[in-house]
Amino acid sequence: MSRAEKRREEIVTEISRLPLAVPGSITERMTRCQRPGCHCKADPPQLHGPYPTWTRRENGTTITRTLHDEDTEQLRNCLDTHRRLRQLLTELETVSAQIAEQSLTTHRQTQPPGNQHHQTGI
Repeated sequence: MSRAEKRREEIVTEISRLPLAVPGSITERMTRCQRPGCHCKADPPQLHGPYPTWTRRENGTTITRTLHDEDTEQLRNCLDTHRRLRQLLTELETVSAQIAEQSLTTHRQTQPPGNQHHQTGI
């Protein structure tokens, strides 16, 4: 087994053991409310927050959800897992291309060359 094939197996195994992975990011946002006379409308304004929010894309639409403080760390772990999954997929593509190249090279060395002249017929 080649080094690339061994690494491919390691990547696949690691992917299969990953916990929940979700895309997106967590940001903290400051907001204004709708109450007249609130300090968030003063000059200068004193905005409410910061509130942690999770933003992601789903079917071409941006979805933003305000989080409870106790959910933020759990979701942050899921986002970290998603980043790791993306890294592993990129590496898997690279390793798979290396394996394919090796396979093509081996195939060319073991097979007699075919018809190398292309005929055009109408």
